[in-house]
Amino acid sequence: MTMIYWKDDKFWLGKLLEHPEIMTQGLTLEELELNLRDAYLQLQI
Repeated sequence: MTMIYWKDDKFWLGKLLEHPEIMTQGLTLEELELNLRDAYLQLQI
């Protein structure tokens, strides 16, 4: 999966290139990556 991400004033925001409907945020880049993985896994259920 390809993660597209950017930082705003407070949060890292990101989405998956292959699934643009999956978008989330995190206080750190690591938290954003975990949130994207979790969202992707929930979509697969």
